[in-house]
Amino acid sequence: MSKVWRIARECYALLGIPKNTTTHTEKLVSSAGAFIGVLTVYAVSSWYLSNLGALLMLASMGATAVLLFAVPHGALSQPWAVVGGHVVSAIVGVTCQLVIPNLFWAAALSVGVAVAAMYYLRCIHPPGGATALAAVIGGPELHALGYAYVVTPVLINAVNLVVAAVVFNGFFAWRRYPAHWSHIGQTPQPQPRGGIALTQEDLAAAMERLNTYVDISTEELVELMELASEHAQEHVTHPQTLAQGSFYSNGEVGKRWCVRQIIKVENPEQATTGRVAYKTIAGGDGADSGLCTPEAFREWARFEVVKQNGRWVKRQHVEPARCSA
Repeated sequence: MSKVWRIARECYALLGIPKNTTTHTEKLVSSAGAFIGVLTVYAVSSWYLSNLGALLMLASMGATAVLLFAVPHGALSQPWAVVGGHVVSAIVGVTCQLVIPNLFWAAALSVGVAVAAMYYLRCIHPPGGATALAAVIGGPELHALGYAYVVTPVLINAVNLVVAAVVFNGFFAWRRYPAHWSHIGQTPQPQPRGGIALTQEDLAAAMERLNTYVDISTEELVELMELASEHAQEHVTHPQTLAQGSFYSNGEVGKRWCVRQIIKVENPEQATTGRVAYKTIAGGDGADSGLCTPEAFREWARFEVVKQNGRWVKRQHVEPARCSA
């Protein structure tokens, strides 16, 4: 029996079947939300297009409804991803349909170029690929719309779905939408002391308590935490030099994370009598600025950071080369 169970577990792993971490209530809420969202899309599509055109739109908007109501906190489900992804994909699809006479090449290029455009515009939304493809293979009714297809029905339907998601998810405290709203009003919890280390069981329990679908497995999350821990060990000392205009991070995670910029520093060598004026750049508890001693700022700061490619990273200080005699 144990051998059969091992084979079954191996098959589950190969097929990528995730563990069930959501309650029955969450599943039913997601289903009801998708039902309401698609109703609004179909109503708007039917108003402007024939039944065939409406069904073609549902192919992409139905997929969007799954993301908005089943994975409301996912990066692919956020308003800019939904609206931007559909709109840019529609523009690409219409353009390919108009300038490329060969249906085969137009269809393939519409999806390929749409993916690249969504990447660069930071609005990756998988259903956008279907929106681009529909503009090419949707038939005479959609072709006759030209670039009007971008606004009606694509933009209108995408906005309708986002609005429906905001309203519907707003009734449930654990699934506010957009995801940013789910963190507003929450008080950061004090960091555990005494060298408590996270375990795989802790992460699995946390995912279950979150009670929403997360597009990452417990094993991947553990690996991510291990890599983050290794990265954290590279620099563990607090900065000794405080430079005006530089940015510093407290090295925390989640809602406790904060980046501050030093606006002015006076007598930084005087630990208790000097003064450091700073302002909060990212994260934090909402305080925009503050004043403290150099000693207090060094104790708060974990390391100096710089912004690269839209994210904060540890600043690498290069040691000066030593000249040998």
